[in-house]
Amino acid sequence: MYKIAAVGDKDSVSGFLAIGMEVYFVSDGQSAANTIKQLVRQDDYAAIFITEEAAAFISEEIEKLKDRMNPAIILIPGVKGNTGEGLSSVSRSIERAVGSCLED
Repeated sequence: MYKIAAVGDKDSVSGFLAIGMEVYFVSDGQSAANTIKQLVRQDDYAAIFITEEAAAFISEEIEKLKDRMNPAIILIPGVKGNTGEGLSSVSRSIERAVGSCLED
C-alpha cells in the first residue's frame, strides 16, 4: 500500500498528522532536499505534499521528479501564505498532459 507524506515547517504541516499522513518537519533547504530524496528512494509513496516555501529551496530537485509516476509532488501553501507556485505547478502539469495552454 502506498503512503502519503507532508513536508514543511511545523506550523504548516502538523495538521496532516490528524488524518494519518506521515509528516516531516524541515526548516531549511538542506533538510528539505534530504527529506525529499529519502522519501523518493523508499519508493512506497504515492504523493508528497510540500509547502511552497520548502519547495522554493529545492525547485531544481522537484523539477527532476515531475516526470516520475510516483511519487506525485504537490505544492501546498504554508501558514505564511500562498505564493501561487502550487497553482502554477498544477497548471504546467495539465498543459503537459493535454498539450495546450489553459488561459485564465
